[in-house]
Amino acid sequence: MTRQAPDQMNAPQMSARDWGLLILLGAVWGGSYFFARIAVSEMQPLVLVMFRVSIAALVLHLFLTVRGPSFRTALPLAGSFVVLALFNNVIPFSLIFMGQTQLGAGLASALNATTPFWTALLASVLTEDERLTPVKLTGIAFGIAGTDVMIGPGLLNGMSGPLWAKFALIGGAISYGLAFIYGRRFRSVPPTIIATGQLSASSIIMIPLVLTLYWSENLLGFSGNIWSAVIGLAVLSTAFAYLIYFRVLASAGASNASLVTFLNPVSAILLGSLFLGERLAPFEISGIVLIAAGLIIIDGRLPARIR
Repeated sequence: MTRQAPDQMNAPQMSARDWGLLILLGAVWGGSYFFARIAVSEMQPLVLVMFRVSIAALVLHLFLTVRGPSFRTALPLAGSFVVLALFNNVIPFSLIFMGQTQLGAGLASALNATTPFWTALLASVLTEDERLTPVKLTGIAFGIAGTDVMIGPGLLNGMSGPLWAKFALIGGAISYGLAFIYGRRFRSVPPTIIATGQLSASSIIMIPLVLTLYWSENLLGFSGNIWSAVIGLAVLSTAFAYLIYFRVLASAGASNASLVTFLNPVSAILLGSLFLGERLAPFEISGIVLIAAGLIIIDGRLPARIR
């Protein structure tokens, strides 16, 4: 998923319908960590990535066939979609699923919520028009502090999963940040074409890779619960989520759509607690609070209203 940079000066007012869609999107995208946690209990992470992107791509192609626009407009951008697919799907999905073999849904989603901090840092280095401001620096400091709090105690005593799994989630967040920066070149492309193009390119990458690595294994021999989680991940938390997101983006603007970043961990933590018996340690809750504070500062609208 590519997070959009807040456009704080021109963010339109959100209607009740926009808020309803945003809350639904937070639940659906947060659910991706819940579904993935179930699926990786039996399925190899790379195999799960393949099924997620290929099923979602198929669903979106069917959507375009019924609703349009024609996918032919994406063909001249095939090379660019491959790069976007690597940064926005293949690399982050693989790292996140690998990390989730050891980490719960709530903790995984909270670590991945650091994406805006890495995006701001990378954009300040790689672009000329998105420099760091004192407000952004303050927000980034909160985010890094929150990440340190969530990882530090585990580094000392092995709590809440191995350190490599947590760094895998952060690696996924950094990859999403690179995807956002690269994705700016698609501003003139219809959003549904972008989603379908990147997922199609991801499928073209993952299918031969997985067939080569796991050619001797039965890639369909999983239990019904696992396949239910895979379908939920691909159809609900990928294809359907992109359609909701782009609708909110069109009607409420990028800044308001980016508020979903605050909602994803809430959904993932609730689902993990209710259905998977997960519990967050006090230091992890403290880290989530610091990350949320950093996101609010970077977003800028709440501090501006207070002032």
